[in-house]
Amino acid sequence: MTASAQAAAGPNLFARLRQASWIWSFLAAALAFGGTMVVSGGQGSYSLLNAALTFAAFSVIVGIGQMFVITLGPGNVDLSVPASMTLAATLSLKFMDTDTGLILPGLLIALAVGVACGIFNYGLILTLRIPPIIATLSSSFIFQSIAIWSNRGLRIKPPPPLADFTTGSTLAIPNVAIAVVALALLAWFVLERTIFGRWILAAGQNMRAAQLSAVPINLVRFCVYVGSAVLASFAGFLLASFSGGANLSMGTEYMLMSIAVVVIGGSSIAGGNSNVPGIWGAALFMFLLVSMLNSLGLGAGVRLLLTGVIIVAVVIFASKRTYSA
Repeated sequence: MTASAQAAAGPNLFARLRQASWIWSFLAAALAFGGTMVVSGGQGSYSLLNAALTFAAFSVIVGIGQMFVITLGPGNVDLSVPASMTLAATLSLKFMDTDTGLILPGLLIALAVGVACGIFNYGLILTLRIPPIIATLSSSFIFQSIAIWSNRGLRIKPPPPLADFTTGSTLAIPNVAIAVVALALLAWFVLERTIFGRWILAAGQNMRAAQLSAVPINLVRFCVYVGSAVLASFAGFLLASFSGGANLSMGTEYMLMSIAVVVIGGSSIAGGNSNVPGIWGAALFMFLLVSMLNSLGLGAGVRLLLTGVIIVAVVIFASKRTYSA
């Protein structure tokens, strides 16, 4: 390779790296891991990676659902994620009642709860013509109230095989992480290689133009909101099985987390552009950041403050990059 070709390859490589925005979330995760190792003196690296993969997986599930919603364009967001998680986990575990033979029906119940929550969410948006942020926030109070009524303060344990699966590993990789990697690949395929994925991107880029191009907007939005609720319910089912039972506050942190991993992962907050791999990098980064802050002895308030600052910084950076382009 000549000197001129090498000089040209350098800028081209840098330009490709800038376009691959998912890389930055993984770099941030690597820096957070390195920082945690420095603070802890290099102790427990394997345990930290194992925990990061496990807990990041739950964030990735809800993040994928939220990503599809946000891709629809400004104003689209699902704030009922925590309540959908809690309701699905509560009803499914209550139905199984530690019975191993009811694991599959219990999973189907959790997914059915997600379908019902998604239909209710979009029903409010479509029939009442209210913004999604208000509709999903309102419905979350209803879902949470049903969960409270059905739970009655009990913490029902999952069937032992289900608990063993969610807490176990295969080839030193957490089972939950393996399942969610497969889910992420499916989400990437739907978004990048199917007509439905192109419809979502078209709707997010220009809703009016998509309508004129015969994109079934109402069907797309319906499927996306139902999909978000189903993924939230699936996450709640797995999280309750992993943690030893459902509780009424289990989904609280995932309202902010589901949005944070989408934004930090490189998806456009303005819609029309999504990034599935970046969600994994952002989820790992968020967990490792919390681990580093815990190692430093800092509390939850500092964690939430830094999360907010990071999201704002990413949005500002993305806005400037779009404007300059």
